[in-house]
Amino acid sequence: MNKKETIDGYTFEYNSEDRFYECRGAVCYDDEHDEVPEEGLWKAACKLEQRLKNQGLEAEAGHSEKGWVEVCIIL
Repeated sequence: MNKKETIDGYTFEYNSEDRFYECRGAVCYDDEHDEVPEEGLWKAACKLEQRLKNQGLEAEAGHSEKGWVEVCIIL
C-alpha cells in the first residue's frame, strides 16, 4: 500500500492503523447549510476509490467534518 496517492493535485495520505486514505480540503456548504466536501477533492476521492477497486480492493469514499475526505479500504 502506498503511503501517499496524488490525484488531480490532491495528496491522500494512508493511515495504516485505520486502513484509509485521507485528505483535507476547503470547508464547503450545500443549500441546506450542511458541510460537503470540496468538489474537486470529492472527484479525486472517487478516482482513488476506483483506482483501488481496479487493484482488487474493496474501497469506499466518504467525507466527514471540516473538509476531510476519506477513502476506506474495506476488509
